[in-house]
Amino acid sequence: MCQDCGCSLPRFGMQDTHQHAHEHHELTTNPQLNDAKTLSVIHKILDKNDVEAAHNRGHFEAHQISAYNLMSSPGSGKTTLLECLHEYLGLTYGVIEGDLETSKDADRLLAKGIQAVQIQTGSACHLDAFMVHGALHRLTLDEGSIAFIENVGNLVCPASYDVGTHRNIVLLSVPEGDDKIAKYPVMFRRADLVLITKSDLTPYFDFSIESAKESLRALNPQCEVIELSVKDGRGMDRLATWLKQDHSSRYHADVGGN
Repeated sequence: MCQDCGCSLPRFGMQDTHQHAHEHHELTTNPQLNDAKTLSVIHKILDKNDVEAAHNRGHFEAHQISAYNLMSSPGSGKTTLLECLHEYLGLTYGVIEGDLETSKDADRLLAKGIQAVQIQTGSACHLDAFMVHGALHRLTLDEGSIAFIENVGNLVCPASYDVGTHRNIVLLSVPEGDDKIAKYPVMFRRADLVLITKSDLTPYFDFSIESAKESLRALNPQCEVIELSVKDGRGMDRLATWLKQDHSSRYHADVGGN
């Protein structure tokens, strides 16, 4: 989908898939990602992105705004969470929305009275720091507020791009299955908080909360996990407390109470 993170490079041996189906246990890698020139280009892009990300973080910090990068696969409940969080948080927040097309998610938030700015990425499967920089100046948040960056739904590419936030929050919904943490390790290694969303559906899906936590502990033992359900409210107060404590520790702000 995009030219800079390597996901658009053709898969090695794709033409032989049917001929060698019996060799499905063999693991192959993309040879172009081992090419020195390709890696050099990727590193240059990421280096420039990191500089811009630091600039974004400086902007947030100058206004005592805590910024959180929300990442997940499509349909995990990021927008729904942001629609409902104001009922628990007690802090003003705004959202930068990232999607390939449409402004549907931003429109949903605006209808709830939540400030939102939409980024349409076209074919890019992630937000980068330059996109976020263009949008953050359109947010008019008061000092001491919170900014959420709702990244493009994707468990791969967004993990590689620092967009200038202070923390990474990754959502994993129960219908996706508890194996996603092990299958997408880069994303979950970079998480500061993992939200297991739609937890009210656990009785109806073959999802083991303990298996998910065990996989996460193996990858990222310092990461906190919160089981969440917007439908019945479980975990929402705990998430609000986590956000307020993190914000308070950064700026020594008084954010007690909902």
